[in-house]
Amino acid sequence: MKSIDMSAIDLNLLVAFEALFEERSVTGAAKRLHLGQPAMSAALGRLRTVFEDELFIRIGKEMQPTSKALEIASEILAALELIRHTIKSSQVFDPVSSQRSFTMGSPDYTSYVVIPPMLEFCSQKASGLNFRLIGYEKDSVGELLERGTIDIALGVFPNPPLHTNNTPLFQEHFVGIARKGHPAIINGSMFVETFASLPHALVTLRRDATGEIDKALARLDLQRRIAITIPHMLVLPAIIAKNDLIAAIPYRVAARFASLHCLEIFELPVQTEPWAVSMLWSKLADKDPANSWLRQTLKTICEGL
Repeated sequence: MKSIDMSAIDLNLLVAFEALFEERSVTGAAKRLHLGQPAMSAALGRLRTVFEDELFIRIGKEMQPTSKALEIASEILAALELIRHTIKSSQVFDPVSSQRSFTMGSPDYTSYVVIPPMLEFCSQKASGLNFRLIGYEKDSVGELLERGTIDIALGVFPNPPLHTNNTPLFQEHFVGIARKGHPAIINGSMFVETFASLPHALVTLRRDATGEIDKALARLDLQRRIAITIPHMLVLPAIIAKNDLIAAIPYRVAARFASLHCLEIFELPVQTEPWAVSMLWSKLADKDPANSWLRQTLKTICEGL
């Protein structure tokens, strides 16, 4: 079978075929495509060469399609419609009607704080959307974004990977959390020496036993005892609710824990720096309408957290 050199075929020729087929007139087709009649006649000549057929023959006042033209018309028109639909759908994202699935890289913290209000928003504004959350190692997040494995990543990114964009969503800071009625809490805080002497729970993904609190205590020549390390923040309420263990965790998680469990928030007796919780995405997806909508939605939601 003879192969077809597609590089020699101009898509505009198929558009010209469509116009001729529907207008049945070189003049009408030219007017429809905003071309001069000589240009339209030239396009017809090239079509005849490509398809090795007259395609349209003047009979009376109209250009009537040949059998060959009638044979290929439905497929050409369908192909053009598919191309137009593809271009249009790539430029517009309608969250109301979309059933797209978004995959988001998100640790426990952002999943707990950000995702519930996002799902509440989508249940009213974009109920057909689906979301997939996966954990990630910080060293691999750039590759996950570049490959399209995840659409965005939520977290703390002091050194964002190359070829990504990063925007802060909100500021966060540490507070202390303990069981309700903990005897060491006085007027919403505790003495720093008492704080250092109590057993602590530490949430860490690095499998170590050192956090920002330890650095702050070291500046005061104090050291705490890490009684337990855990990789998942959500187990914390069950761990500290019925004993004297305390923990330093992000404020937004602590506030929700305190409202749902028998826990109490206290101000830390050491100074720690706040940090930015951010959203990361690939530069390859920067202009994607769906990705843009998701980013803007998350920014709007996080403004109210």
